[in-house]
Amino acid sequence: MTAVTLKDGKRGARKDEVASYMRNVGERARVASRAVAKASAGEKNAALFELARIIEDEASTILEANARDMRAARENKLEEALLDRLELNQGRIAAMADGVRQVAALPDPVGEMFDLKMRPSGIQVGRMRVPLGVVAIIYESRPNVTADAASLCLKSGNACILRGGSEALHSNQAIARCIQRALRDAGLPPDAVQVVETTDREAVGHMLTMPQFVDVVIPRGGKGLVAFVAENARVPVIKHLDGNCHVYVDGEADLEKAIAIAVNAKTQRYGTCNTMETLLVDAPIAQRLLPDLGRIYAGHGVELRGCERTRKILPQARPAKPEDWDTEYLAPILAIKVVDGLDQAIDHITRHGSQHTDAIVSENYSKVRRFLREVDSASVMVNASTRFADGYEYGLGAEIGISTDKFHARGPVGLEGLTSVKWVVLGDGQVR
Repeated sequence: MTAVTLKDGKRGARKDEVASYMRNVGERARVASRAVAKASAGEKNAALFELARIIEDEASTILEANARDMRAARENKLEEALLDRLELNQGRIAAMADGVRQVAALPDPVGEMFDLKMRPSGIQVGRMRVPLGVVAIIYESRPNVTADAASLCLKSGNACILRGGSEALHSNQAIARCIQRALRDAGLPPDAVQVVETTDREAVGHMLTMPQFVDVVIPRGGKGLVAFVAENARVPVIKHLDGNCHVYVDGEADLEKAIAIAVNAKTQRYGTCNTMETLLVDAPIAQRLLPDLGRIYAGHGVELRGCERTRKILPQARPAKPEDWDTEYLAPILAIKVVDGLDQAIDHITRHGSQHTDAIVSENYSKVRRFLREVDSASVMVNASTRFADGYEYGLGAEIGISTDKFHARGPVGLEGLTSVKWVVLGDGQVR
């Protein structure tokens, strides 16, 4: 199939050019999806190991491209959280390659049969895991998503269409060239992974309205992007709008554990969706816990915003406004509220949380069990930092995103989240 190339490759392409280009991308992805769906685990793994090697070999080229994006982003005064997501370095490139190898090492989900049961008629009935088909992914800033998404989609037998943000254009293109080389070297169709070459916003609109070519769309980015995709898509969407994550320190918590978790959950990295944004502290231990935390947060430059009871203990905290309890800061800002026990903590999370990730620190088994049952979030943690809500940490390899939906996938979306199932019947001549 002949590829359509936009004349400018960037902004300003005529609407009909963009429409023709995106239809062509969709058609090619659909054809490639059939080839990838029947590829063996060995073929897919060969492409992934080759991709990891090429990423490492081309690290300097990728870094040069990323430097161009970073210069432009700073000139355009991009927010610090987005700059952090955009920036690549040797460590992040090494992690990118390692993530690809992690995916290659995972069991191939495609073709797995499970829940086989013998029926009275003599037939066996079960289910088989199959690819979704063509996965469209729209993302902002993080260029590592290009490699993560490509590797997960390939291993799960899907073709993918990747549309990164304009701020990461050169980085994404450099990584895309590595992916194309790896697919060709492994004998798989390069169209199995296509990075949209235009930053014209019309392209996104077409991706969302091509059910004949796209089976599911996954937006990764700010709340505005995700909301736009959810409202305008004519294909299924796997999404989360924001990550307003909580840590509740119970009155029966180990304070040493509580301090370590509360500091890590907020300060390990500010611009991620699994970073704690609100700390809830049980009233009986607030006087013992908050002064130490206040000093540590001050050392990290974290601005505190607290309720009245918090400010009596930490007068340096600014008064929390109602909107602070609903805000995903993605910045060194933390809201703190003193609560009267588990019920009030759960009620606060229910009213203000985003159903992403919430944690309890407690040595009381009964309270822990209640928190696990009653907090309706994609990830619920006990005595651990919310920063663990991550596909790599969960053993999924790289993740395609974190879903706060309840259908079709929830939490970090790895290989299984990129597959569907079909019923299979195994017989030996039975008739009804």
